[in-house]
Amino acid sequence: MVELNFTVWIQMVNFILLIFILNFLLYKPVLKIIEKRNKKLEMSDEEVKSLNKTIERNMAEYEGKVRQARAEAVVQRDGIEEEGTEQGKAIIGKVRDEISEKLGDFKTRLQNETDKARGVLRDQTGTIATDISEKVLGRGI
Repeated sequence: MVELNFTVWIQMVNFILLIFILNFLLYKPVLKIIEKRNKKLEMSDEEVKSLNKTIERNMAEYEGKVRQARAEAVVQRDGIEEEGTEQGKAIIGKVRDEISEKLGDFKTRLQNETDKARGVLRDQTGTIATDISEKVLGRGI
């Protein structure tokens, strides 16, 4: 069995003394290093969280600007299409007017030339009839 003598008391004092020395030389410095590391990790986590929030805010801002730019592009495209359609209609209307005008001029010229040809033929019908009659009868009329 274990005897409780003077050496046990020396061992206990030695143990307590060793705990104080180790606490001062080893445990406290290691705990301080661990605490500093934990603080750095917490600060890094907070920094990451704030950066994530900034990124989310910037992404939302960016997406909003992209949506706005797309909407403006659609409005501009529609405006350009509408303007092009109006210009096309104006050009087609102008061409139709020109065609109508030229067709009217053509009809007028055709009518004038037809009237002239009829007038010339009326004037020459007597002469032509006389020539034909002379040739058929073989004598002068």
